[in-house]
Amino acid sequence: MADSTKTRTKRASSTGRTAAGNRSDRLDAADRKKLRSSDYGLPDKREFPMPDATHVRAAEAYFRYASKEDKPQLAHRILMKAKKYGVNVESDTIRDWAKKK
Repeated sequence: MADSTKTRTKRASSTGRTAAGNRSDRLDAADRKKLRSSDYGLPDKREFPMPDATHVRAAEAYFRYASKEDKPQLAHRILMKAKKYGVNVESDTIRDWAKKK
């Protein structure tokens, strides 16, 4: 029988850290509430939070799930936040959508 401690999934705690102590890209409701609207990729909807480099990378990864109508604004804001936090956005798709804004 396998040791269950070895097969457990690392989950984020309320501190935003995984069981191993690494930074998580998950924000709880209280953390999201504290963010300014300008910290979001879609400020009016308060979707795609990007308060730091980790979340910019997460927004880049989840970009494909945004609606067609939201993609130009989201792409522009991802590039803006990436520049602010020193994140290299490699997605040509995001760069192309940002030009449509």
